[in-house]
Amino acid sequence: MLASLSAAAQTTAPITTLPVAEHAKEVALFQQELNAEYRNPAESPLPAKELKNFKGLPFFPLNSTARVQARFVRDSLAAPFEMETSTARRPMYRKYGDAYFTLDGQALKLTIYQSLDLIQKEGYQDYLFVPFTDRTNGHSSYGGGRYLDLRLGQIQNGQVVLDFNRAYNPFCAYGGQYSCPVPPAENRLPVAIKAGVMSDH
Repeated sequence: MLASLSAAAQTTAPITTLPVAEHAKEVALFQQELNAEYRNPAESPLPAKELKNFKGLPFFPLNSTARVQARFVRDSLAAPFEMETSTARRPMYRKYGDAYFTLDGQALKLTIYQSLDLIQKEGYQDYLFVPFTDRTNGHSSYGGGRYLDLRLGQIQNGQVVLDFNRAYNPFCAYGGQYSCPVPPAENRLPVAIKAGVMSDH
């Protein structure tokens, strides 16, 4: 397994770097949009009491090394499956492909999924989902893992950029009334990714 990951990582093209200022601007915009969603009573997962005093989510400092370019391998043959969640609900997903990358000197892989429900909804047909855990979970980030969102257009020429500065918490991190996908075993990373939303609990 590790040998195949290493080989895949070595074939990845050089990372598409962004100037620090430009990357910081992109991440700041993401944080602003996420905080705006959490301030909006119609969208926020926060209980009314917490929403009233909400000042903003806690984020790790900008981590430029947590923006990585990955080699993407499409999987068009995977059968739909029931994704485990924090409740008895089992939404249907399919594996869309795998992203191979290197982080902290380790060759890693994340599976990218597509929701069979969302592709039926206007505006979400190109939505892709990356639930994952890492070694910050239960310490400086939410114990149940975090999520990344992607769009099909972000995959170009067999490459995709994964920016863990955009990692966010499941709604379950803020209340027990939600049903949140649980990151599958194949997406449990053996590294600590100090980027994205932290835990304030």
